[in-house]
Amino acid sequence: MADLAVLKKRAEELAERKWDVAGLEARIRRLSAEGISRKNLDPREVLAQKEQILDRVQRRAEEYNFILKNCAQGTALALMEEFGLGNMDVIKALTAFPGIASSGEICGGITGSLIAFGLYFGGEDRLDPEAIHRTIMIGQKFMAFFEDEVGHLYCADIIETVVLGHKLNPGESDEAMATFTAEKGFEKCGLPVGIGARLAAEFIIDSIKK
Repeated sequence: MADLAVLKKRAEELAERKWDVAGLEARIRRLSAEGISRKNLDPREVLAQKEQILDRVQRRAEEYNFILKNCAQGTALALMEEFGLGNMDVIKALTAFPGIASSGEICGGITGSLIAFGLYFGGEDRLDPEAIHRTIMIGQKFMAFFEDEVGHLYCADIIETVVLGHKLNPGESDEAMATFTAEKGFEKCGLPVGIGARLAAEFIIDSIKK
C-alpha cells in the first residue's frame, strides 16, 4: 500500500538533489555515439549483486529522467543499459511516451519498463505465442506492484497526489510546462521513474532464479 507521506518526502529529496548535469550529458552523448553494450549476464553474479543492481538502476533512472526530461526514456534507458538490451533507436521511439504524449495517461515509469520487458522476455520468434503471453502476464503483474507502491498508474494522478500536490498537465501549454519546471516537476518525477525501474529490474532478476 502506497504511503503518501513517505512518497512526498522522497519526491522533495529529489527536488533538492544536486545533479551532475555535465556528467549526465556526457553519459547520454556516449550512449548515443557508442550504443548500448551487449552483456552476457552471469546468473550467479546477478543474483549475488541484486541489491547493488537495483540501487544502480533506480539511481540511473532518476538521473536519466532528469537530464532527458522524459520519464519513459529515463526508465527504459536505465534498464536497457543495465541488462544490455536494445539500442538507442528504442529510446528515440519513446520520445512521445511521457504520460502518453503528455495527455495525463499511463506513467512513463510503466511504459519504459514494459518496453524493457519486451526486449528481455519477448524472445526472438515473433510468432511464439508463449513468449507473448508470458511477457504480457509479467507486465500485468508489474503494473499491479507499481500501483501498490505509487498509488496510481496515471501521470495526471501521480502529479496531483505525489509529485506536485495539485492538478497540472505540463504538456497542456508552454505556461503549464514552465510551472512544472519551476516547481521542480522533472526532479520530483524521478520518484515514480525510479520506483518503476527498480521494480522492473527486480522482475528481471527474479526471473533468473526460475
